[in-house]
Amino acid sequence: MGRNVKTSQRHTDRPYRTHRRPVTQRRQKASGTIESAIQTETRQQDASRRRGAFKPLSGFVDYMPLLLMRKDYSVLNPNPSRDTPPKPAPAVRMVEVTEEHDGQRLDNFLMRLCKGVPKSHIYKAVRGGEVRINKGRVAPDTRVCTGDLVRVPPMRLPDPGQKKHVPGTEFPIVFEDEGLLVIDKPAGVAVHGGSGVSFGVIEALRAARPDAKFLELAHRLDRDTSGLLLIAKKRNVLLSLHEMFRTGGGHKHYFALVEGDWVNDRQHIRLPLSKWTTQSGERRVKVDTDGQVSHTIVTAQKRFKGASLVDAELRTGRTHQIRVHLASSGFPIIGDDKYGRDETRAHYSKLGFSRMFLHAHKLEMPHPLTQEPMTLIAPLPPACVKLLQLLETL
Repeated sequence: MGRNVKTSQRHTDRPYRTHRRPVTQRRQKASGTIESAIQTETRQQDASRRRGAFKPLSGFVDYMPLLLMRKDYSVLNPNPSRDTPPKPAPAVRMVEVTEEHDGQRLDNFLMRLCKGVPKSHIYKAVRGGEVRINKGRVAPDTRVCTGDLVRVPPMRLPDPGQKKHVPGTEFPIVFEDEGLLVIDKPAGVAVHGGSGVSFGVIEALRAARPDAKFLELAHRLDRDTSGLLLIAKKRNVLLSLHEMFRTGGGHKHYFALVEGDWVNDRQHIRLPLSKWTTQSGERRVKVDTDGQVSHTIVTAQKRFKGASLVDAELRTGRTHQIRVHLASSGFPIIGDDKYGRDETRAHYSKLGFSRMFLHAHKLEMPHPLTQEPMTLIAPLPPACVKLLQLLETL
């Protein structure tokens, strides 16, 4: 017993040998007889011959597990991507302007041609000289003419298979004939898609009227502004409306509820405006001596405790013009989340009013085709009427 323990300890203390002699050789040395050595050598030779005879089979067996471990991708994926033909790379297009688009601004022409491409990408391509008309560099506001050859560079178009569904929607109609559609746009609805908005009024109208050959916005309203919105149903109507607004032929009136006591019964605000962008990328407008000439006529309608209802007539059509003119005069519009006060907006929100009180209620203009005078009216929305009734009781 003690001898075996010592032996096990001796073997444990010795360093491990990676190549030990076979058991038969150790037995041969222990026996010390010639017969056992000969028998052992004979057995080794027989075993070596047997292993040599089965070498090909042994190699095949060693190789089989590798074959079995491999996956048959033709079974797992019956339509591998390598068999799918690659999508053609976007290429430069040369587009000839037809009579239907004669006189249209280049940026609007491209937006119609490259649906789904962000507006910022289109403007970048134009300003970078990638878009050309008759081989010449142009500005985004250039008017295209029939027969012009427009160079359209490769642009990142959306995948047709991932086209988003646009529900067809009709809006309250104020006026409609064969060339003009006037609707009463609700607050909170954008006039067109873009800047995080999948679709707007114009896309919803096109979806609701799939047979309409032509539907284009004649002007724009802010998302939180409600009221009259003009949509052209013909190209010549659109051009006529653009010319009318550019020359001041129409009179657009807005109702606005402002913070404070509006003093003057009638006041002209002439403050030049310019656009700027915040660090977060939000578009804003400010009063700037180097900005565009802007003119708003404000007429007092009714005074309440801490608020006033005014009529703002646009003589020019700058972005956020009424909002910035009133805020810069010390009378921000109630509910304006860009130029108004947060405290005022929170106060009226507690009263149940959670939108901006700005509504395009009247438009006086000649008909774009017949030139007959028109007066279009959109009454105040129920939420605005309810707030005014509440203010009368305070």
